[in-house]
Amino acid sequence: MMRVRERAIVPPRVAVELAAATMFAALTAVGARLSFHLPGTPVPVTGQVFCVLLAGGVLGARLGLVSQVEYLAAGAVGVPVFAHGGGPAALLGPTGGYLVGFPLAALAVGAITARLRVRTGPLLGCLCGVVVIYLFGAAWFAIWRMAVGLSAGLAPVLAQSVYPFIAVDAVKAAAAAGAAPALRRCLALT
Repeated sequence: MMRVRERAIVPPRVAVELAAATMFAALTAVGARLSFHLPGTPVPVTGQVFCVLLAGGVLGARLGLVSQVEYLAAGAVGVPVFAHGGGPAALLGPTGGYLVGFPLAALAVGAITARLRVRTGPLLGCLCGVVVIYLFGAAWFAIWRMAVGLSAGLAPVLAQSVYPFIAVDAVKAAAAAGAAPALRRCLALT
């Protein structure tokens, strides 16, 4: 009798990596539900930024990017995973730029953390991730303000899309940087 050798359709390591990426996409969706608004801005404070930074720090650049692309794809097709629901309208609203910046922020966190093999590498990576989110968020926020007939000058854009969030996002970056190395070891993704 001849033995047939079975082969997995997806190698086990790839399956584990994709499951981890999907887990972080789901975690980001949960983070969107942890939100509150500050006066004077239509942009809410959410747990998403922490989750995005953590995804890059734990999963690394490639899988961090994948996790956030999964998150965006789910929201883009209408799954209510964003702070303001789901679908194209949510991506075209005042927070659309932040959302689009999430995959590149996770990529930046993972790449910088891997490149800087020093104790402060995760924190520097997370802070750079916040900057990436702010760049996309503020740029889109300016476009959105123009579309609704408001001034898109630098001062009002930054006053509503960046300045109110700096302190809380610095805390999120520090928390993500502190938690990421241990979580990475727990998930055996080192």
